[in-house]
Amino acid sequence: MASFGYEAIDSAGKAIKGSIEAEDASKVKQELKKQGLIVVSISEQSMLTKDLNFEIGGKPKSRDLSVFCRQFVSMVRAGVTITDALQMLSEATENKKLKEAIMGVKVSTEKGESLSGAFAEWPKVFPSLMINMVAAGEASGSLDISMERMATQFERSNKTQAQVKKAMTYPLAVCAVAVAVVIVMLVVVIPSYENMFKDMGTELPGITKAMVAVSDFITGNWIVLILVLVGLIFALVSFYKTDAGKYLFQKIVLKIPAFKTFITKSASAQMARTLSTLVAAGVPLVEAVEIVSGTMTNVYFRDALFNARDEIMIGQPLSRPLQDCGLFPPMVYHMIRIGEETGNTEEMMDKLADYYEEEVEMATQTLMAALEPMIIVVLAVIVCFLIAACFAPMLTMYGALDKL
Repeated sequence: MASFGYEAIDSAGKAIKGSIEAEDASKVKQELKKQGLIVVSISEQSMLTKDLNFEIGGKPKSRDLSVFCRQFVSMVRAGVTITDALQMLSEATENKKLKEAIMGVKVSTEKGESLSGAFAEWPKVFPSLMINMVAAGEASGSLDISMERMATQFERSNKTQAQVKKAMTYPLAVCAVAVAVVIVMLVVVIPSYENMFKDMGTELPGITKAMVAVSDFITGNWIVLILVLVGLIFALVSFYKTDAGKYLFQKIVLKIPAFKTFITKSASAQMARTLSTLVAAGVPLVEAVEIVSGTMTNVYFRDALFNARDEIMIGQPLSRPLQDCGLFPPMVYHMIRIGEETGNTEEMMDKLADYYEEEVEMATQTLMAALEPMIIVVLAVIVCFLIAACFAPMLTMYGALDKL
């Protein structure tokens, strides 16, 4: 699809500009009219004229959606109509894409569309979990409760994502600094020793010769090395985006004990919290499990839940396929089985979610505790090697001076 830039006037008479992807200009015009906008001009954008979006993250984050849900609940409970609430929230929202989506939802609801149906028109902004929760809330007359549960869900998700980022920030930062130091040593420090020893007519030690050879290779082929590195990163990222790449890389990660524990607990917490939220809103279990499978980031857990959906459809309890897949900890399927037997699955899911969310936090700390010494050991080896390469010629030089 092509990208089109447009100028339009909204219902308040305010001129707005933006861009939208569509098959042709007529489709853009239809979409803008559907949003209640008066079209002024539409033009196809090229790579040079295409709008650049510098907004961090682009797509609304869990934090943005949680704030939206909380504010929506507060306004509705205060007696504000849904359309007025959407109008106020669109004006208060800073995220550009979320603002545009809320305005689109407002226009659709004014035309008689249900709130869940209006949300469904913006699948890149509002996740399927939220759409189904809103639909269930509308059907049961408890829209505010459903939106409040979604706010809690997004807040929990945001907290988990923050913990994951926290676990990875330190190792990545240290590795980046280590690479920078090694490059400076190889490109600047080591060559100075080579020149100094050439002037003295002294032969370099073997370890320093090796470092000088590496240094000469880097300085002489740095353009090629950068191109190869960029190409390799691009190839790996492209391969990871394929199904085969996801299965391969995520299988490798699951083979590493520390990462396996962290991923398993994160997946268990996400599954339990999301499933509890959907079941509490009245979403049928089969549909709820299918939605949850779509929210899983790890393909193996995604497939396990999708297969569980098929088992539930033929009469099996949820605990059975979760046990048979061998991915989830025993506590998960044991607690779910107890909930199934007592008819209190929702409460058991909530308890599971609370437990594993605490476990994720502990797993993050454990992962950090395991990574730090590993990184220190690797850096120590690199530093020792560089120090040896620098001091060996100095010792050789002192020995040569003693002989004079």
